[in-house]
Amino acid sequence: MLTKFDDYPIHQTPEPVARPATADRNAYDRYWFNGYAEDGEFYFGVGLGLYPNLRIMDCGFSIVRDGEQHAFHGSRRAPSEPTETTVGPFRLEVVEPMRSIRLIIEPNETGIECDLLFRARTACIEEGRQTWSQNGRVALDNTRFAQFGRWEGSIRYDGREVIVDPARVFGTKDRSWGLRPVGDPDPGGAPATELPQFYFLWAPINWKDRCTHFGVFENDDGRPWHWDAAIVPAYEDPNLIPGVEENKLADIVEVGHQLSYIPGTRRAGGAEVYLVEANGARHDIKLEPLICFRMKGIGYTHPEWGHGCWKGELAIAAESWKCDDLDPMAVENQHIQQVMRATCNGETGVGVMEQLAIGPHARYGFKDFLDPA
Repeated sequence: MLTKFDDYPIHQTPEPVARPATADRNAYDRYWFNGYAEDGEFYFGVGLGLYPNLRIMDCGFSIVRDGEQHAFHGSRRAPSEPTETTVGPFRLEVVEPMRSIRLIIEPNETGIECDLLFRARTACIEEGRQTWSQNGRVALDNTRFAQFGRWEGSIRYDGREVIVDPARVFGTKDRSWGLRPVGDPDPGGAPATELPQFYFLWAPINWKDRCTHFGVFENDDGRPWHWDAAIVPAYEDPNLIPGVEENKLADIVEVGHQLSYIPGTRRAGGAEVYLVEANGARHDIKLEPLICFRMKGIGYTHPEWGHGCWKGELAIAAESWKCDDLDPMAVENQHIQQVMRATCNGETGVGVMEQLAIGPHARYGFKDFLDPA
């Protein structure tokens, strides 16, 4: 089937663009964003995913503020036209590729709506291809890129309005595509013989004139099986941002981290990460948590609104909870992002640390599927 994109010279296979190169049910293509006030007043997350072999598109928007998290969920049968990035009242518009994107949630029965514009302050950072197998099967095989920016606009929820001022609200864009576990579990087959294990940290930080990017995946013995890091110049005028080929990144040769976990949880009470450049320059970054966002608000490990699950031709819903009422060790509450106040060589920045620690991790003393610190 032909689509609008077929009129551009972008084909990677002999098939039309709308036909995936793989028949794997876990094929996906995803937009993801966060936004946060520099003082930790609020955080919001945004996601839109297409699962072409499941014929599903879903989305989510969620904000945490004043000790509460409110979430909008949406799902639909995937459109035949890949330029159609709408799910009911939810609409994501690429205003200018790799420069600005607009999110609109029109007034709807959930009471959650917004009109937000993301403007880039850095060039895009391409991460290395991430491939991970478990129980003898490739479970993750994707490519992604990140980009830093500012947000402006407004959010309305639960009868309240939040003005999003670009002078104080930063954020990160994350685009990824490839394979990752989505939808309902695969039927049948022999049971797994290994304890599930996944350890992931991601810490993108905004500074005055640059941004630092840090991410690591580790095995149960604490050895990294993949890591990415970058230091990228930041620009207040998006028109000054260089193109992908002109973007000059520092050559990072080593990264590391040290977390102190809150007892009874797998959530950081504080953290330090470091980046070492090829010239020997070392950047030690101290991170202080300000506010915690549960990623289930935009579908990650959500027991009902998980990614790629069939909810009907079109479905939307909303939910909210008191953050202090959540069980910190419930599986669906493990995947989090914390807004972090960052310090490095006397300079202050702001960013997040994403955390997902499932199963054993020897360095931090985790031995079982989900034992707390």
